[in-house]
Amino acid sequence: MGYATLEACLLDLEKKGQLLRIKEEVDPYLEMASIHLRIHEQGGPAILFENVKGSNFRAASNLFGTLERSKFIFRDTLEAVQQVIALKQDPSKIFKHPLKNLSAATAALHALPFKSSLFKNNLDATLRIDQLPLIKHWENDGGAFVTLPQVYTEAVDQPGIMHSNLGMYRIQLNGNEYSTNQEIGLHYQLHRGIGIHQSKAIAAGKPLKVSCFVGGPPAHTLAAVMPLPEGMSELTFAGLIGGRRFRYFYDDGYAVSADADFVITGYVNGNETKPEGPFGDHLGYYSLQHNFPLMHVHKVYAKKNAIWPFTVVGRPPQEDTSFGALIHEITGDAIQQEIPGVQEVHAVDAAGVHPLLVAVGSERYTPYAPVQQPAELLTQANRILGTGQLSLAKFLFITASAEHTISTHNLPSYFHYIFQRIDWKRDLHFHTNTSIDTLDYSGEGLNQGSKVVFAAYGPVLRNLATELPEHSNHLRSFHKPHIAQPGVLVFETTAFSNYATAQQELLALEQQLASLDLSQIAMIVIADESAFVAANLNNFVWSTFTKCNPSHDIYGIQSFVKNKHWGCEGPLVIDARTKPHHAPVLEKDPHTEQKVSALLNKYGY
Repeated sequence: MGYATLEACLLDLEKKGQLLRIKEEVDPYLEMASIHLRIHEQGGPAILFENVKGSNFRAASNLFGTLERSKFIFRDTLEAVQQVIALKQDPSKIFKHPLKNLSAATAALHALPFKSSLFKNNLDATLRIDQLPLIKHWENDGGAFVTLPQVYTEAVDQPGIMHSNLGMYRIQLNGNEYSTNQEIGLHYQLHRGIGIHQSKAIAAGKPLKVSCFVGGPPAHTLAAVMPLPEGMSELTFAGLIGGRRFRYFYDDGYAVSADADFVITGYVNGNETKPEGPFGDHLGYYSLQHNFPLMHVHKVYAKKNAIWPFTVVGRPPQEDTSFGALIHEITGDAIQQEIPGVQEVHAVDAAGVHPLLVAVGSERYTPYAPVQQPAELLTQANRILGTGQLSLAKFLFITASAEHTISTHNLPSYFHYIFQRIDWKRDLHFHTNTSIDTLDYSGEGLNQGSKVVFAAYGPVLRNLATELPEHSNHLRSFHKPHIAQPGVLVFETTAFSNYATAQQELLALEQQLASLDLSQIAMIVIADESAFVAANLNNFVWSTFTKCNPSHDIYGIQSFVKNKHWGCEGPLVIDARTKPHHAPVLEKDPHTEQKVSALLNKYGY
């Protein structure tokens, strides 16, 4: 069965040689994050920090650092939960295979949350925010953050746990303009259930009550990030995957998780905000300071011998990559069930998830047509961009294969297939002046930018170059050419200054390329450092797709507009240089890195 506490999980991992205890005093200012990043990078174990400077509480990280460890943690419940989700999508399965699905029915008994006032004895409610491990992850962060919170809210018009929302929305504990111990920041982005709850509270003229659970059984942390089928509560999922009912009570009208290691309760008044951030985020850049909801602290709870769990995000892949992989293991073919004809959808973690989505769909509309071209794929692309958090995708590549030979999980092969077939005159579909991911600063403002769909289907149009085109290293103002991927040519040039200048620079590029044979080149990327972009696939997708606002930064050789459709005769050109409005790249502190190296040498890392 599942774990009743976070500590029980850590002790179990220790028996398997999957726990590193750091006994020396460690500083929550940069040092703990640096240790985590170093251990995770080496595929190391979960970490228990036993002596956190400035706090009486222990801390743990890297619990979900590998998919293998995550599956081990949920080994007793994973299969049954997969069956429950499958039954949710197709209830007839229980009648087709009643014995096979018996374990799913048994697991469902754990889904119902368990309320009891007796659980109040589990937690001490006399703490302050400044007694918690105040971990600052990156040097320019605005303060200390909770990075594995389970943020719980209820709708004022439909109270109760079965209609609640549980999400992982980062919490800023100090810094900026927050009154210490009295105020904290609540950051949430587009397409999050908590936004609906806050809107209803504002409309009703009531404060939004918020409970932030930290720690507890690992199942509770996973539940906070799980994209569940419509109608399934995150708290019921926590019981399913944990093999143990979610235990809770109410205190002063706030829901409190009885199994959490820590709970912070408070309220948001109307649309009251204060500056939150910066925060080193999972795209590999800082998300900048913006106004987000202000949470007034009501109480801070902790259980005896509580452990503070945290993670560190930065340029992917990081620990949250394993979250995504585990979610895929659990949900299986949920997307295929939801969107007819779609066979695979993959948010590319190395590109920061939302900037790049790749998909395999189907083309079944006109099998009799003499010309193969995207048709059903465009319908499926619109469905994808209208589905939950998939709607945050900035670049969506979608293709189909009658032979079912292409997979989104083999990116080099996938790109090769796409770039051989895409017709830049026909296959680009822009969404301009639209909303994008809150953490993406490639656009014109917070949540503001554009999207583009690359839909490719049909015969091979080009063989892809694996060597530089002749004379490509002799251009006047574009230098150091490299082949990043077959058919993808990268140049570097002077730093980006403004869009008017960029248009002139890209016009000059087209003129300089006029004498080159580009028949085997599908895409040209303009970068700050071409060698970096071409060094490996991760660098290519991270640099190209996080730094591009499609409507502003996509150009083309011999481009045209026909009946409001933009296309180009020659290769597509992406200006992936850093722009002045982009967020800064995350960089490690050299002094901290030296200190951490000396410490981890003792542990063999």
